[in-house]
Amino acid sequence: MSVSTDFKSLGLSKEILSNLESLGYLKMTPVQEQGLPYILEGRDLIAQANTGSGKTAVFGLGILSIIDIANQLPQALVLCPTRELAQQVSLEIRRLARATSNIKILSLYGGVEEKHKTKSLGQGAHIVVGTPGRIKKLLEKKELNVNSLKILVLDEADRMLELGFMDDINAIAGFTPVDRQTLLFSATFPNGIKTLSAFIQDEPAQVTVDSQHQESTIKQLFFQVQGEVAKPEALRRLLGHYRPESAIIFCKSRTICAEVALLLKKEKVSALEIHSDLDQKNRTLVLTKFANKSCCILVATDLAARGLDIKDVQVVINYDLPMDHELYVHRIGRTGRAGKEGLSLSLFTGREQPFLDNIENYLKKPCEKVELESLKVTRSFTLTPTMVTLYISGGKKDNMRPSDILGALTKQAGLAAKDVGQIHIFEVNSYVAVAVPQVEKAIKALNEGKIKGRKFKVGKT
Repeated sequence: MSVSTDFKSLGLSKEILSNLESLGYLKMTPVQEQGLPYILEGRDLIAQANTGSGKTAVFGLGILSIIDIANQLPQALVLCPTRELAQQVSLEIRRLARATSNIKILSLYGGVEEKHKTKSLGQGAHIVVGTPGRIKKLLEKKELNVNSLKILVLDEADRMLELGFMDDINAIAGFTPVDRQTLLFSATFPNGIKTLSAFIQDEPAQVTVDSQHQESTIKQLFFQVQGEVAKPEALRRLLGHYRPESAIIFCKSRTICAEVALLLKKEKVSALEIHSDLDQKNRTLVLTKFANKSCCILVATDLAARGLDIKDVQVVINYDLPMDHELYVHRIGRTGRAGKEGLSLSLFTGREQPFLDNIENYLKKPCEKVELESLKVTRSFTLTPTMVTLYISGGKKDNMRPSDILGALTKQAGLAAKDVGQIHIFEVNSYVAVAVPQVEKAIKALNEGKIKGRKFKVGKT
């Protein structure tokens, strides 16, 4: 197999290579280097790799290499454990496909956008990304035709098994052509993964990327506190010293999550919470605002440790240490993505010492402990975002594209391109990040003007 870390060694088209360069994909990550040659040969693959290792590009580039644009039926199906991951995977494949004209990518999952998605499916799609329950339902109702399917991908397969999707996955595989290529990605390899692979794969190649490779890019510091009551002040000290532009704080329960979010808001720190009590609409909005840099801190339960593809997180803070070392690895894997340096800060009490011992045994080295009193921090500080997220009452159903929104902001509102951040387009609405000083100007211009020749409501989220 190839040992080059250059994407040019894979025989990809000039258009795809040029797009990869524009996206900052200069050299392959280990999972890309080891997995892509097998996929491009047409072999089944089972790969062990953490979130943030670049695995989406592995199957994304493999999919793009076999798509026949003339055939409007789905040729690739990607299964994800959660709606959020399905959204993120769809977005990443779209970025990878920017050089491929007229390619249609559709994400399918339950919720308020369900009927719009089913209508879109009737108009054709080359690539479908969805959750097992929703995909199985569409197949059974014969609303999804997979007769032309060439590639089936299982992303975060271990998480799907934890959520009880084994039967759904096997049922879905039964609808697909026997000669399809099947790619299975998993952060861990429980026995269920081997069983699943035996059912749906044919002599798969195997790739394992040691999680230690990822951890080596993350500086991990641990701070002992005297009981749970000391954690709020310890957290304030961590944030006041490190002043992160973006951070995720992990808590062990929804109650603690809410308490920490309230504490931060009282400290004038921009923070939002995410946990299983939030409905899908609010969860999507929270993640969008965090990705848009219009919220500095995400306070999360372990819902966000798996199945969410959150990029560019400067710091991860473990307000509570997890009992399981693998969960610790998934948490800190939110930072130090794609070879970048990351920072993990963990608080622990005397009662949590066994959890720390467990982590040390897994890492095969002592954890670096730091005295909280050694951190310098001013008594008063604030963490405020540089961007504000605007809501636009039009989305994919209106054929809205990022270029339409960017054009309206730069031409009608007169904003510089640097004042416009990420743009997220959903089925019935869209969100765009705008630099704080330009917000009112942008809202006024968009409400008075038009996007794609139509009027839409625009406002702050």
